[in-house]
Amino acid sequence: MNKINVGLIGYGVVGSGVVKLLKQREEYLQNKFNAQFFIKTLADRSIHKKDTRGLGRTLLTKDYRKVLEDPEIDVVVELMGGLHPAKEIMIEALKRGKHVVTANKAVIAAAGKELFQLAKKHNAHLYFESCVGAGTPMINIITDGLAGNKFSALYGIINGTCNFILTAMTKNKMSFGQALAEAQKRGFAESNPTLDINGMDSTHKLAILISLAFGKFIHVKDIYTEGITQISHDDIEHAEKLNLTIKLLAIAKKVNRKIEARVHPTLISKDHPLASINNVYNALYLEARPMGDILLSGEGAGQMAAASGVLSDLIHLASNWKGDTSLLSNIYSEVKNLGIRPIGQVKTKYYLRFMASDKPGTLSKLAGVLGRYKIGINSVTQKAHSGKSTVPVIILTDDAPERLFRLALQKIDQLSIVKSKPVAIRMENLN
Repeated sequence: MNKINVGLIGYGVVGSGVVKLLKQREEYLQNKFNAQFFIKTLADRSIHKKDTRGLGRTLLTKDYRKVLEDPEIDVVVELMGGLHPAKEIMIEALKRGKHVVTANKAVIAAAGKELFQLAKKHNAHLYFESCVGAGTPMINIITDGLAGNKFSALYGIINGTCNFILTAMTKNKMSFGQALAEAQKRGFAESNPTLDINGMDSTHKLAILISLAFGKFIHVKDIYTEGITQISHDDIEHAEKLNLTIKLLAIAKKVNRKIEARVHPTLISKDHPLASINNVYNALYLEARPMGDILLSGEGAGQMAAASGVLSDLIHLASNWKGDTSLLSNIYSEVKNLGIRPIGQVKTKYYLRFMASDKPGTLSKLAGVLGRYKIGINSVTQKAHSGKSTVPVIILTDDAPERLFRLALQKIDQLSIVKSKPVAIRMENLN
């Protein structure tokens, strides 16, 4: 029996879920994987306020250094979140030759290359399945299941909070505020949901996926990011009429030795499989060769979904116990001569919504500005005259470079006929 001593740092929602799952699956882990996990030390700054019943002989402490300095601890499970001191904890653990399991996407996105190289130097492994998709094995499918494939593009719905909010707005006609409050009530959103709704959570996850799929470590600041706070019922209703739906997509493409990376609300056809991914479910759509296109989906939020990913990592550790096999997910070097494509060079179609003056000449002025920047118009929709001074005008454009589109939008925003800030949503034609 492989007896593996665990030091757990962070006893919040996910940490308590891991403890619960290890207890529930104890006999199964022993019988199938010949592994016995013992939580030797549990560190949490508020441990005295937590329910620690059932932890038996586990040492409970507020000091995480007692985990790092214990030579008998084999693996450090970091579940405290945040960039600091989590990064420093992982570095110290790896330097001491301890394996690390984490669900911390911010640290892996910011310092993955450094941590992987440190793990290799000290003959340790870094496991991080729960960083993307919670328990849905998105990382494993890229690095292991499809190890012999080349990837040309990936599209991800990788934030369960945003997907829940957009689903509630679409299916249940909730306002953005109502949908967010419901997500918080159900435990799908934090009390401070900023990193979810502004897109940054998805951006951290996309940086990780890019390193694994394309072999390029990309700075989070180089990924164009927009959140979902500007999406309204008007946009959802117009999308429905066009047989489209709005999703917060994380997009990465490799074209001519350059990677295009962006996170933003995206209009996609309701006929595409990603359009049916609702509520807290996450999904990853991969364009792989020779395998072909693949869709992987599962719950991307919640205590036990994340705990499942951590348990999966611990099982992988047990399967390679005392071995020296390199983990396929621990990328120690980058693909050479692979650059980043600036957002200004990206070409997409756009959905535009204006609140404009209901008077003759309005459409010609809007079309005139777009035409000056060589942006073609695919269709225009305007509500029938209703006696109101302003009406919504919907324009769908042809493919246009982001740089020119942004310049045109600035000019339009300055027109006296435009009465509120225009809303622009990119459209993606997925195969």
